[in-house]
Amino acid sequence: MLGRTGVKVSPLCLGAMMFGSWGNPDHDDCVRIIHRALDAGINFIDTADVYSHGESEEIVGKALAGGRRDDVVLATKVHADMGERPNQRGNSRRWIVREVEDSLRRLKTDRIDLYQIHRPEHETDIEETLSALTDLVRAGKVRYIGSSTFPASQIVEAQWVSRERHLERFVSEQPPYSLLALGVESDVLASCLRHGIGVIPWSPLAGGWLSGGYRKGAPAPESSRAGRLPHRFDMALPANQRKLEAADALGELAHEAGLTLIELAIAWVINHPAVTAAIIGPRTLEHLESQLRAAEISLDATLLDRIDAIVPPGLTISSTDDGFANPALEAQARRR
Repeated sequence: MLGRTGVKVSPLCLGAMMFGSWGNPDHDDCVRIIHRALDAGINFIDTADVYSHGESEEIVGKALAGGRRDDVVLATKVHADMGERPNQRGNSRRWIVREVEDSLRRLKTDRIDLYQIHRPEHETDIEETLSALTDLVRAGKVRYIGSSTFPASQIVEAQWVSRERHLERFVSEQPPYSLLALGVESDVLASCLRHGIGVIPWSPLAGGWLSGGYRKGAPAPESSRAGRLPHRFDMALPANQRKLEAADALGELAHEAGLTLIELAIAWVINHPAVTAAIIGPRTLEHLESQLRAAEISLDATLLDRIDAIVPPGLTISSTDDGFANPALEAQARRR
């Protein structure tokens, strides 16, 4: 269930970040992947305007154009740079009201089921953002609104502003959450539970670290993300060496349990009571097939305890995986 909306979504959400120039540029192949996911029972698709600069939304629109739109809970996001001009980004009313029209056009639909703010923005008042989103809901262009990668304090602030100003409230939060990035366990997940907010974690495979390809003594696999985010995959960094050790130990544990590491990692994310659905982001049909079974797997208490012994609750091994770059919480801002 998506928070307390009454909307039922599958435990796996098909993330579309890898559809287009960022991952798989073959549109027909991406459409086949989407159709296979829908045939397998996934009814939840998440994309964003910034993914391949709109190309991902266009591909999703193509895939749903043949009469499958009504079967899907369709989510997209706004915030990131979509052009060189200064106001082609952000959380302002000016940009949100304009950019939703472009997303609707690319998605070939007349409404977005879940429209999310991709990142918080300290220079924009949250009331400004929520007011614009409320108008889009009342206009019928958006059904529900959500946030992505908001710290707990800003999640709660947004809920308070919505109630105080009688505005639509965020019904979901999309945080980074995986066996290698557990920082949201410190407060975000608990805050979402208290406020009835559905949690839709991104990167349950830690950007590929939990795909089974990262093992001690073996060469690192090729990754399209490594070219865009080299610091997250630089094996010379001590934090990445610690991630490698943890991934290797988790891989051994998965093997003992008769699972792949992919299945263990995704099933573990879904296991948390705050989690609505885990976002999987396949680039190929093979990637998708390797992840589908995770929705059917239950992890017993003994296995969960053994996982905790490898990666203690609340631990994020590398700060680059945390996702919470909040300028207001930086040391310099606190001092001055």
